[in-house]
Amino acid sequence: MNVYAVIILVALLAEYALNIVSDLLNLRHLKPELPKEFTDTFDEEEYERAQTYTRTRTRFGLLSSTFGLVVLLGFWFAGGFEWLDTLVRGWNFGPIVTGLLYIGLLIFGRSALSLPFSIYSTFVIEERFGFNETTPKTFVVDLLKSLALGVAIGGPLLAAILWFFQSTGPYGWVYAWIVVTAVMLLLQFLAPRYLMPLFNDFEPLEEGELRNSIFSYADSVDFPVNEVYVMDGSRRSNKANAFFTGFGSNRRIVLFDTLVEQLEVDELLTVVAHEMGHYKLHHIPQRIAISVIQTGVLFLLLSVFLQVEGLFQAFYVDQPAVYTGLLFFGLLYSPVDLLLSLPLNAWSRHHEFQADRFAVTTTDRGETLISGLKRLAQTNLSNLTPHPLTVMLDYSHPPLLERIASIRKKATSG
Repeated sequence: MNVYAVIILVALLAEYALNIVSDLLNLRHLKPELPKEFTDTFDEEEYERAQTYTRTRTRFGLLSSTFGLVVLLGFWFAGGFEWLDTLVRGWNFGPIVTGLLYIGLLIFGRSALSLPFSIYSTFVIEERFGFNETTPKTFVVDLLKSLALGVAIGGPLLAAILWFFQSTGPYGWVYAWIVVTAVMLLLQFLAPRYLMPLFNDFEPLEEGELRNSIFSYADSVDFPVNEVYVMDGSRRSNKANAFFTGFGSNRRIVLFDTLVEQLEVDELLTVVAHEMGHYKLHHIPQRIAISVIQTGVLFLLLSVFLQVEGLFQAFYVDQPAVYTGLLFFGLLYSPVDLLLSLPLNAWSRHHEFQADRFAVTTTDRGETLISGLKRLAQTNLSNLTPHPLTVMLDYSHPPLLERIASIRKKATSG
């Protein structure tokens, strides 16, 4: 093992150990007593059910991550990367097609191995807790659609990246960065209208009190909205949510049909106000800008490490190639990605606090927003007392108790 192999192995094991510690601390941090804040929403039985759900999902996550790590290490140290490279090279295609086949086969193998875990998660765990509405047919169709989109969009994009690094010299990373950024922005524009409807139906919110309230509120905060859509989330799950997506003429606020059914009109209005807050506070372009910068840095570093033979030797690969270097650099970059995720998650949580404050300021309905968030937590069996380490590592949204405290502070201060 050379120094690169040691660094990658230590990073993989350290990340795995950190996640185990986080999960164990999170389980120990579950409080047997229902927090007083939620006595108006949860009863003792519901609270125990939410904790059981957290325990079940956490243990299942530990099992699946352990399996994934064992498979990766086994494939690595058995010489699997070199074996597959020799096999694919033997088919005598050009470097781009060879790279697509190599990476495609690895993705296919990983997906096939993870499929039983996905099936168990959907049809056993989610079914047990009353969430699952996915039929076997929907599950298979979703899988095939995702595969088709991956091939149709990811295939040409990956081919372009491989070609740039293979054929355009020292500035190939710049060309790859420009193309990936362009595709990223194009998908932001096209996804709401053309891609997301492949998986769900989006219907304009029907005429009535809720629609009138939302459009009246949008006018009051100068939010340009053509339509609010209801998505048939209940086709797959009883969990409820809302989100903002796209930009330009394809910008959409989307409410799950389960959300519309579970919340009162005033509660729904504050949830929509929160989503509008993300737009008014320019959170979406900020996140896109950070993503673009990250992509550029990633490609720059990749261009450097593609010249390092030791990276390929770490995986027992005899003939360096752009496609193997792309994979191996991804593993080498994983600890950096973990470190970057900490401030990015914190930044995302800060955005959520800001959007909450925007909703409170513009609707003057802080307690209504709190009520809606509590009901969502009850419906989704949320963990009400996550451990701080788990929050730091995994949470893009603040824990609910912290959100409630922040909302009340803003409502009080005006």
